[in-house]
Amino acid sequence: MASRPGTPRLLRELNDRSALDLLVSSGPLTRTQIGERTGLSKVTASQLLSRLEQRGLVAVVGEQAGGRGPNAALYAVVPSSAYVAGLDVGPHGVTAGIADITGHIAAEITVEPGDDAVSLVHNAVVKACRTAKVPLAKLHALVIGTPGVVDPRTGDVQFIYDLPHWHAGVLEALRRDLRLPVVIENDVNLGALAEKECGAARDVDDFALVWADRGLGLAVVLGGRLHRGFSGGAGEIGYLPVPGAALPEKDTESVTWGMPALGGGLGALAGADAVRDLAREHGFDEPTATECVRAAASAGASGGPFLDALATRLAYGVASVTIVLDPELILISGELGRAGGERLVGRIQDAVGRICPTSPRVALSQVVGNPVLKGALLAALDRARDDVFSSGS
Repeated sequence: MASRPGTPRLLRELNDRSALDLLVSSGPLTRTQIGERTGLSKVTASQLLSRLEQRGLVAVVGEQAGGRGPNAALYAVVPSSAYVAGLDVGPHGVTAGIADITGHIAAEITVEPGDDAVSLVHNAVVKACRTAKVPLAKLHALVIGTPGVVDPRTGDVQFIYDLPHWHAGVLEALRRDLRLPVVIENDVNLGALAEKECGAARDVDDFALVWADRGLGLAVVLGGRLHRGFSGGAGEIGYLPVPGAALPEKDTESVTWGMPALGGGLGALAGADAVRDLAREHGFDEPTATECVRAAASAGASGGPFLDALATRLAYGVASVTIVLDPELILISGELGRAGGERLVGRIQDAVGRICPTSPRVALSQVVGNPVLKGALLAALDRARDDVFSSGS
C-alpha cells in the first residue's frame, strides 16, 4: 500500500483524530492539557479546537480554575454528534443497544425472535432508537453479533445452526433496509473484544476466550488482533475430537455442519444438554444447564464432584488451545461458564495442568453485563469514530 504524503491536510486530520480520541478517553480537558498530551503547541491546539467546534464535535463544558489569570475552558466531545447500534442475536431473541459517540449507552432493549432476519433487526434497531430518543438517521454504524460462522472475506453469514433464517445474502439485505453501515460478527469474537477493551484481557496481547453456553465457542486474539481464520471457522471448538465423544460428521447432502452437541466432538460432552445430563448424574436437576452449574457452585463440597467432572471436559478444549497457541491467558465466559464462577475456573486450571506440558493462566470473564452486546457496541464505535472523526466527514 502506498503511503500518503505528509500534507498539511493529513497532518491536521491526524492531529484532530488524536485530540478527539484523547477527549473520549480522558476528557474533559483544557487547551493546555490537550497540547501537552498530544505534543502540540498552544497555537496548534487552539486552531484544532476551533476546527472541531465548528464541526460540532467538541464543545466547552465547564471551566478549570488555575493560578493567575482567567479560568481555563474545559472541552469535551459532543455525545450527540453521532450514535451507533449493537445487537446480540440468538434463538431466544435479540438484545439491542444504542450508544453515543463517547460510548455512553443510551438504551438497551430486547425483542422476541422472528422468522425474518431483516424485519427482526429492523424492528429491534427502531425500538432501541425510540427508547433512546435518537433518530435512526443519527446512527453511523451497526454491528450484529450472531452464533455460527461469518465469512471474513464477504462479511456475510455462512451458517448458523439454530437460526435458519440467517443465511448468505442477509448482510446486503440489512444494508439496503437500514441504509447504514452494517457488520455481522461472530458473537464469541465480540465477547473477546469486550474482554480486551474493558475486561480481564486489558493488558494481554495473546489470549483465548472459551465460551460455554448452549454450545461451545472459542475466540482467539493474537498480537492484540482477532484471529478469524481463512474461512472464518477459527474457534469452532465444539467440533474438536475428544475421548468419549463421537466424531462430528458433515451432512454430505446439504454440505453443512450440524450442531456440535448433536454431531459429536467436544460439544457433545460440554454443550448445554450434555452438561445437564452430567448434572443430573450428580444430583443437580435444575431446569437449565446454567442453573445446574450455578447451584453446584453455590452448594459447597456437595457440588465439587460435578464441577470436577465438568472442568475435566472443558479442560480438553483448553489444553488443545494451549498446546497449539500457547497463549498467556485463557478466559472462561458464556452464561454456563460464568455460572460456575471461580470454583469452576480453578478446577479447569488444575485439570489443564495435569494433562498439558504448559499451563496458562485460566481466569473468569470480567465484562459487566452482556459481553456480546458490549463487544458489538465497541466494534461499532471504532468504525463510527473513523467516519465521524475524519476531517472529510
